[in-house]
Amino acid sequence: MSYANRSNPNPPLFLFLFLALVLCLFLFPSSSARTFATASESSGISRDVHTLRVPDVAVLERENAIVGPWDIRRHLEEEEQINTTMILVAEQTRRRDPLNNFKIYTNGFNISSKHYWASVGFTAAPFFIIAAVWFAFFGLCLSIICVCYCCCPREPYGYSRTCYCISLLLLMLFTLLAMIGSVFLYTGQGRFHSITTHTLKYVVHQANDTADNLLKVSDYLAVAKRTGVDSIFLPASVQKSIDTIQTKINESGTMLSTRTEENSKDIQRALDNTGLALIILSAVMLALAFLGFLFSVFGMQCLVYFLVILGWILVAGTFILCGVFLLLHNVVGDTCIAMEEWVLHPTAKTALDDIIPCVDNATAQETLVQTKTVSYQLSAVVDTIINNVSNKDVPPQAGALYYNQSGPPVPALCNPFNPDLSDRKCAPGEVELSNATEVWKSSICQVNAAGMCYTTGRLTPIIYNQMVTAVNLSYGLYRYGPFLAELQDCTFVRQTFTDISTKYCPDLGKYTQWIYVGLVMVSAAVMLSLIFWVIYARERRHRVYTKQFMTPSMERREKDPSSY
Repeated sequence: MSYANRSNPNPPLFLFLFLALVLCLFLFPSSSARTFATASESSGISRDVHTLRVPDVAVLERENAIVGPWDIRRHLEEEEQINTTMILVAEQTRRRDPLNNFKIYTNGFNISSKHYWASVGFTAAPFFIIAAVWFAFFGLCLSIICVCYCCCPREPYGYSRTCYCISLLLLMLFTLLAMIGSVFLYTGQGRFHSITTHTLKYVVHQANDTADNLLKVSDYLAVAKRTGVDSIFLPASVQKSIDTIQTKINESGTMLSTRTEENSKDIQRALDNTGLALIILSAVMLALAFLGFLFSVFGMQCLVYFLVILGWILVAGTFILCGVFLLLHNVVGDTCIAMEEWVLHPTAKTALDDIIPCVDNATAQETLVQTKTVSYQLSAVVDTIINNVSNKDVPPQAGALYYNQSGPPVPALCNPFNPDLSDRKCAPGEVELSNATEVWKSSICQVNAAGMCYTTGRLTPIIYNQMVTAVNLSYGLYRYGPFLAELQDCTFVRQTFTDISTKYCPDLGKYTQWIYVGLVMVSAAVMLSLIFWVIYARERRHRVYTKQFMTPSMERREKDPSSY
């Protein structure tokens, strides 16, 4: 192949691409500074409660059910609930929207909106433009060179040692930069994939943990519905409302875990595919730069020209990927800022519901009321038995109420709620839910086959076990109160987003930046390497031709100097 004379290089291509690359690097939009703040809310609920006695028998399957640690639950200050849709990251997302005649996009962060993605994609336009210009202009240059080689062949002369040495040094430099960029890209991709995987696992864990707690509350209510003490059970109205709220709880828990799991799988699948593509790309670009350098140095022109054509296409694709990861970098930044802003208004409807949704506020509120109601009623049932049966010295003629109870009175149970479901302090002499079963053990009597006490005591083993069952249920539901209160103001999502913002977002932003910087380095280095492969191959061919031409002439001059 023959190239244009050395004295007619093509600097506009090199200068244009180089300047465009530099300008693009300095014009990257940066993520806005973030501010962290917290706000909180809680709500008080009241409801009238009516009681009714219904005879039946019930057995508790889970007498020893224990609720997890609760001292870590947060109690939040009251704030006004916001039920309207809220625009997040309104200022930082003001970008040109190519789908709306390049007007400013004003709807904030919304990963479900094509206009949001179009506006973010527009920030990566410089890379897409460079890819298009490179592909068109370098392709045109290759076409012109091919035409010149086929139609206007010339002898390769005009060797310059300076140009030869400089092209070789620059070729070595750009090959080294391509290797460094590939390593940078591979490392950034690995760390980005790791941190995103941990982030998604954390989100799924938080959602599943909340869903599991909801289902546990549902199980507690189901058992409480058929639990009684000495044939006294929950009122029929309460039992009916338990059926209703159980359906809502199960639906909310299933929706929360399922939706979060599906969203996480979709994101993880996309990240896995992207990570694999980046690994393959970094390996291919590294091999391309290294092989191109070797083939150029050893004068394998056919292979060099083949790699030039391959590299021409790959560089264009790599610049497009640079734009894609600049887009991803900006989306990650927007998401993190959106999470920080949402923390200030956790009950607002926002686009973040597509990542992890809150539990329906009405369902959470109704569940909280129902658990308080059941806890209150169970405690009331136990106190009714203690006050009207166990502590009464009834005559044998009283029938079922008499079982020869005697001895010191059984301490009454401290009901944690008033009839209006407000918090209640224990009266003197009452025992708390946490230790009532231990205190009552001293009041158990031994019974004969007829169920009559023949030792001192006011509780038969059967009545005591039924009271233990009721107390365990009442205590369990009482301790789920803070969790349900947090569901009302979506505290679990608030905590999730706060943790992501503080623990994961800095690394997510950093490693997406590593990736697109690595892509820029690889793209620029291989792009310039392609140019200098051509230049060096030309100079090397001219050098070889010059040596072959000059050596015979010098030998003839030495033999017959008079002829010169």
